[in-house]
Amino acid sequence: MQHVCALADVPADEGLRIASVTPPIAVFRTEDGEVFALDDTCTHQDASLADGWVEDCWVECPLHGSRFHLRTGAVDAPPAKLPVRTHRVEVRDGEVWVALSLPDLRPDLQGVPDEH
Repeated sequence: MQHVCALADVPADEGLRIASVTPPIAVFRTEDGEVFALDDTCTHQDASLADGWVEDCWVECPLHGSRFHLRTGAVDAPPAKLPVRTHRVEVRDGEVWVALSLPDLRPDLQGVPDEH
């Protein structure tokens, strides 16, 4: 796990972009105090999810409005079709620690044409 920020740096119902990891991630804190981490870039187009709107455990992409579930990374509507990666989060003594997930190497997420 790696330290990414102080919990106080993440306002409730907002996101914080963490550019010190590759690819960048977004850390979110819900109004209920839960903390989540997702890949920061929308899977539809190059938009920072940390700049999106958080409501009911979803973040809405600021560019075209697709929403991603903070817990699972699932997308709810086009134009995005693919989910975003989620990362395990722990809060210790007011500090946010994240275990980055391994990259998803499926061809459909790497821009490689499917062989079918």
